[in-house]
Amino acid sequence: MGLSSRNAVAIHALTLLARWPDNSLTSAEIAGSLASNPVLVRRVLGNLRDADLVRSTEGRGGGWSLARAPGEITLYDTFAAVETGPILSRHPHPPSTSCEVGRHMRALLETEFRDAERAMEERLGRTTIAHLLQQVLTLERELALPSR
Repeated sequence: MGLSSRNAVAIHALTLLARWPDNSLTSAEIAGSLASNPVLVRRVLGNLRDADLVRSTEGRGGGWSLARAPGEITLYDTFAAVETGPILSRHPHPPSTSCEVGRHMRALLETEFRDAERAMEERLGRTTIAHLLQQVLTLERELALPSR
């Protein structure tokens, strides 16, 4: 099964929570930033909570907050918390063994796909939520500069 949008939603939510570390944000507030449905956001946040990336508090003034420092949460941590299965789709059923391409393709693709998935995992492991937040703040400062 290929990637869903859960990872992008999770990274967005974590970066938003990192932006306001002294406040808990509600699912509705996070969904507002995502222009999304709070139910979807709660599902993704539940996965992040299960992975000890966020915590929730109930009641008045409750909401969601980071469970770890933004510099300790990588994009791979986020991916692993919300996505399941291989990144690249494999053959849905065995190819024909009577075909010279079919009898070799599964093994060849498995090697290529596994290497590609490892490369993606390594790359996502180098970027933290703190890195993304810094980029957001830099872009915001650039937008605030008067044009000449």
